Amino acid sequence: MSNFVFYDFETSSSNKSWGQIIQVGAILTNDNLEELDRYEARCRLSPSIIPEAMALIVNKSSPKMLKGANLSHYEMIRQFVETLKRWGKCTFIGFNNIDFDEEFLRNTLFQTLEYPYLTSTNGNNRGDLLNLARAANLYYPNTLKNPISEKGNAVYKLDQMAPLNGIEHSDAHSAIGDVIATLGIAKIISKKAPSVWKASHLTTNKDLTLDIIKKELYFCTNEYFYGKSRPYVQTFVCQHPRYQWPKCFDLRHDPNIYLNMPVAELKAAMSKNPKFLRTVRHNKHPIIMNPSYGNEFDEYKMIGAEKLSERAKLVKENKKFAEKINLILQEEAEEKEQTKSQEDIYEEESIYTKFTSAEDNKIMPEFHQAEWEKKLTVLDKLKDERLHYFGKRLIYEEKPEMLPKTDYNQIKRTIAKRLLSTNNEKWNTIPRTYSEIDTLREKFEREGQPERLLILDDINAYVEEMEKFYSAA
Repeated sequence: MSNFVFYDFETSSSNKSWGQIIQVGAILTNDNLEELDRYEARCRLSPSIIPEAMALIVNKSSPKMLKGANLSHYEMIRQFVETLKRWGKCTFIGFNNIDFDEEFLRNTLFQTLEYPYLTSTNGNNRGDLLNLARAANLYYPNTLKNPISEKGNAVYKLDQMAPLNGIEHSDAHSAIGDVIATLGIAKIISKKAPSVWKASHLTTNKDLTLDIIKKELYFCTNEYFYGKSRPYVQTFVCQHPRYQWPKCFDLRHDPNIYLNMPVAELKAAMSKNPKFLRTVRHNKHPIIMNPSYGNEFDEYKMIGAEKLSERAKLVKENKKFAEKINLILQEEAEEKEQTKSQEDIYEEESIYTKFTSAEDNKIMPEFHQAEWEKKLTVLDKLKDERLHYFGKRLIYEEKPEMLPKTDYNQIKRTIAKRLLSTNNEKWNTIPRTYSEIDTLREKFEREGQPERLLILDDINAYVEEMEKFYSAA
């Protein structure tokens, strides 16, 4: 078993391509979840970032506090990366991290000339405790105590769950405070639902997860929507021809209805509810259990293990059915591609449009090792124009005097044009933040929250300062 890294970020925005990590918390544990080391740091706001006011209020980070931080954003990320390298091969776990913190980290590493897929390559794996908590409560009810929503559904919010489960969480929405709470939840699951905890270790690597899905005759997994976890006993059909996700047959349906359908009829059936074909996103840490767990749920219990096994064999052995499904999915993907928007993709949001080359990946560490006056020379070796752009922006943010005047002016004008824009942009702008501040000020005055009004004043002063600086560009 590998060690674990439990981690969390506080950010300037919810936008994973255009926001900034402002606080990092991480705890290294052994496989018994005993702490071995920790890292926590806060950094200054980058000069190209306008924060969302509410984001700073939620994570209790005023501009005054951020200005006083010892580290720049680049310095903090370098420090964090070096810490992770020192910790060695690990399984990275957070709370809702795969869809949020992980994407934020990948974009941040990409934009700071680091290899973006640090947590899922070179022997590292990744898991998500939110998935795990939902699965634990589904298969072993009352593993965790949850607040209940107005609709009667369990609420999976860390700041509300932690105190209900006896975990001290007075420092909620600080990075290290949330990491401590996440680790506390993990310890409860490992003790109260050990089979779910052990099963979760088998699916932290997407390739191994795919192997399990393909090789097992059938299996039980769960999905979460409309506020509830739902179990599905499934068998593998094929991989999506474009996205590579496993497409699986839900065995509550009789496959005999579908196996010999003509393609057109099968395509129509695939669009109807309830779906007989489901997607298991093998790269997002699905929790895969023995199919016997399906016996705990009425729909599968009534069918019985023998019948479920028979249905799984029918699907597995019918290669023509898989071919028809594959053909339909291919056609749908091509149709979607043709209707996709042709709008320009900015460098900041291009991480998945093209992978950086192996050659550039070998050169990037030189950029970090070089003295500031030599970093431009290293950038000249890189083939990917996106990396040139990010590298020059890093120099602009850290040591602007090292840039040729033309490069400095061009970067400043580009940032100014973006931040001062009155359009509805993908990134946060100065006019949008003023509007947000006005809305929040009215709300906090009405609710009698003077401490939040003070933070708003601080944010407003910071934005005015940025506006003055970039208006001169």
